[in-house]
Amino acid sequence: MANLKLSMCLSDNPRTRPLREGSVRADGVDLVISTVHPSEMFWRQLHFSEFDISEMSCSSLLMAIAGGDKRWVGIPVFTSRRFFHTGIMVRADAGIDRPEDLRDKRVGVPEYQQTAALWCRAVLQHEFGLTAFDLDWYMERTEALSHGSATRFTPPERLRFQRIPEQENIGSMLVAGRIDASLFYLNEANLVDRSTVDLESRPEIRPLFPDPVGEGVRYYRKTGFYPMNHCVVFRRDVVESNPWAVLNVFKAFNEGKNLVHRQIIESAGAYFELDLIPRDKQGALDFDPYPYGVKSNRAALEALARYSHEQGLTPRILDLEEVFYAPTLDL
Repeated sequence: MANLKLSMCLSDNPRTRPLREGSVRADGVDLVISTVHPSEMFWRQLHFSEFDISEMSCSSLLMAIAGGDKRWVGIPVFTSRRFFHTGIMVRADAGIDRPEDLRDKRVGVPEYQQTAALWCRAVLQHEFGLTAFDLDWYMERTEALSHGSATRFTPPERLRFQRIPEQENIGSMLVAGRIDASLFYLNEANLVDRSTVDLESRPEIRPLFPDPVGEGVRYYRKTGFYPMNHCVVFRRDVVESNPWAVLNVFKAFNEGKNLVHRQIIESAGAYFELDLIPRDKQGALDFDPYPYGVKSNRAALEALARYSHEQGLTPRILDLEEVFYAPTLDL
C-alpha cells in the first residue's frame, strides 16, 4: 500500500530541520514540505487552508476555534518559544525607563492578536500592572493581510487602537518619533510584514529591559513558563479520514527535536573536556526546554487560553480538549 501523501508547511527552525531535510520521516506518510516565513504561513492557512499540516499561531488557533472555525485540529508540537517581552524596543527620548512607563505611550505591534503580542501584554499586566487599555496601540498589518481578518478580530471596546497607514510601518514611525515603542518587531522579508529598518543599529532606539537575558531568567524562575507561540495543526478532514497519521506525525516531530537536542549535547563535548562548562552545570544540557505534548505544557497552555480571554481575543476560556487532538492530551 502506498504511503499517504500530505502537504506540510513549516518555518525555518532548527527543531523542524530533520523533517524538512528528510533525515526523519513519519511512518506511512510522505510529506511534501514547503518552508515559509511564519507571518505568511499563518495568513495563507487561515485564509486559504492551503496545507494539510502546518505550524500555526497559538493565539489565532484559539480565536478560530472560539469563533466556531472547525477546520483545524491542533497537536501539541511547539516549534517556537521565546521570552517575547524582553524584545520590547523603545525610543530613548520617550521617557520609558521601566515597563510601567509605557502607560499612555504609543506602541506599535505587527498584529494585535499574534501570540507574541498576547504573551507580552500578559507579562505587562501580571508582572508590571499595565493592562492593554493603558497603552495606545498602532497595528502594522492591513486588513487584507492580517490574520485577524480570518479570525474576525475586532478590537475590544475602549481599546485605543488604530492601524498604521500603508505607506508607513512600525520601523519608520518609531525612528520618526511618531510612536514611542514596539511591542514586537518583525523586519524579515515576507508577504505580510513591511518594516525594514534595523532598529538595533539605531542609537535613538534601545531595549526596554537593559538586561533582556536576566529578565527572561527572572520571569522563567517565577512562573515556570517558557512561552510558546507556534503549535502544529492538521486539517480536520485529513484527521477524520486518516486518524492514524496524527500520532505518526507527532512522533516524527518529537524524534526530529530529540535528534537536534542530542546533536547539541554532542557538540558541547569539547566544552566538557576543556572544563569550559563547570562540572556542576553539565547536567543542565539534559534538560529539554522544548517539550512537546500537553501534559508537560498544560500550565502554560491554560495560562495562554486564560490570557486570550482576559484580553478580549476570545469570548471564553477554551478548554485544551477543544484545541488538541484527543489522543495527544496525555502525551
